[in-house]
Amino acid sequence: MDAARAMPAASGALAQGKNLDDLRRNNLGSALALIHARRSLSRADLTRAMGLNRSTIASIVADLEARDLVVVGEARDTKRIGRPSLEISTSDRHVVIAVNPELDATTLGIVAMGGRVLREVRFEHERPPTAREVVNVVTALVAGLQPELGQAHEIVGAGVAVPGLVSAADGSVRLAAHLEWVDEPITAMISDALGVPAWAANDASCGVVAEVLFGAGVGSGNVAYLNGGASGIGGGIVAESRLLQGRGGFGGEIGHTLVRSGGTICRCGAAGCFEAEVTRDALLEIAGVGVENPHELEALLAQGYADRDDVRALVDLQIVHLGIALRTIVNLMNPEVVVLGGFLGILGQLGGERLERMLRAAALPGPAGQVRLERSQLGRVNLLIGAAELAFRPLLSDPTVVPLGTRRARLTDRP
Repeated sequence: MDAARAMPAASGALAQGKNLDDLRRNNLGSALALIHARRSLSRADLTRAMGLNRSTIASIVADLEARDLVVVGEARDTKRIGRPSLEISTSDRHVVIAVNPELDATTLGIVAMGGRVLREVRFEHERPPTAREVVNVVTALVAGLQPELGQAHEIVGAGVAVPGLVSAADGSVRLAAHLEWVDEPITAMISDALGVPAWAANDASCGVVAEVLFGAGVGSGNVAYLNGGASGIGGGIVAESRLLQGRGGFGGEIGHTLVRSGGTICRCGAAGCFEAEVTRDALLEIAGVGVENPHELEALLAQGYADRDDVRALVDLQIVHLGIALRTIVNLMNPEVVVLGGFLGILGQLGGERLERMLRAAALPGPAGQVRLERSQLGRVNLLIGAAELAFRPLLSDPTVVPLGTRRARLTDRP
């Protein structure tokens, strides 16, 4: 996934086309990407951001509206001097099926542009699901949601956030150790089952793109995202506004950073990996939470941390290991923001200022003084939003893939 393509174009940085059709497509794509990232903005703000004249912007907006990609409403601020500027928002018409398979459950979302999750469904598993079982679950859930989708929504594709190594070349899962997947062609399987194009990427890579576009990383070009889930710990990194993927798309495996010499043997075969020492299962067990109710973990851990020595000892140990991993990330990547998602967000909340002091004492003074720790602002839908970006990318690059509607003549004349 190319994070730069998922982010809005900078002001005045419109791509040059070889002819007028190319220029038109580029302008439409740049405008839609800006509206998508901000979810809603005035036509005046869009004009300033793109550096084009008002009549050209009016024509672009009319074109996007005629394709049911945006909705134009009344001005939000009518107290300004001069003619009120119309408000432009992304439409719910075109949606993506976003999927996050995990050890304990497969979560599916219907996601519209603007990172808006219209519907979320969780299907629980009694054991790690096979790739085929996940595809079957997705197929059944989509079929069950058809009455809601109806004629009001059009599925443009599917995106899958996988807790494992995903090939950038074809979206196949090279290895998802906790799911016991090896060389699974998940995108081809999902595409065949749903009859729409499908894409896949590592879950934390999806997560960092979601946070940069819509969450705690907005406005930052150097962001590290750590996701703690049932399948361990994943990492996604955006450096200089581009997603760090590596040669084959396998970059960012922060969960396999060494945090304890001679520690617990990890599923990867090494000892003392971050995800082997900091686990959701240990926290669930000591808090007395069943895997079917992980949403109760934060409240029970907070209560136990205040009242029970055993809970405090385990949480403090995991916070120490989290701090070691953060030191490595900060020294290596010099991020502006490190976002903690999943159960790592809970640890960050409990660690509070103490975790920040640990980080600043252990990391080099330069990068340590430039980073801030944030909890994911998108919560549990973070990975669904990021997965949806995979499938929205072609549409954002070229909105003309969506045909014009019958309203174009009327809309072009809109003041």
